[in-house]
Amino acid sequence: MVNLLLCYGIFYYSNFNNTDMNLETIKQELQEYINDEKSNYNDVDINDLHYHLFNEDYYIIGYYKAEQWLKKHNINIFQGISFVQDYEREMFGNDGMRNYDNAESLVNMIVYIIGEELLYENEKV
Repeated sequence: MVNLLLCYGIFYYSNFNNTDMNLETIKQELQEYINDEKSNYNDVDINDLHYHLFNEDYYIIGYYKAEQWLKKHNINIFQGISFVQDYEREMFGNDGMRNYDNAESLVNMIVYIIGEELLYENEKV
């Protein structure tokens, strides 16, 4: 599944790169987060590490903070929704797509997707 994600990740990143979103600052911010947090999970498999870092708890808590995060990274709410729904459609089909009715859940899913790709890239190095 992780190898498959790399192919999909290229597609998703290219979707982000075709907008004004600043993907590099997102990747840099998440890489710092991964580096800071992974020492807490020394004996954890890379797939489990992704779960612990991006699924066990929220990266951003609070609607206002999430809205500010989107602005900081120049992400339009509709671009963000399109990004995560494209990912969900490819991974889970149309039945697996969620509705994103608040900035907090949207940001956390964007971070989940990009964090997964970063962890896979780090594993290859």
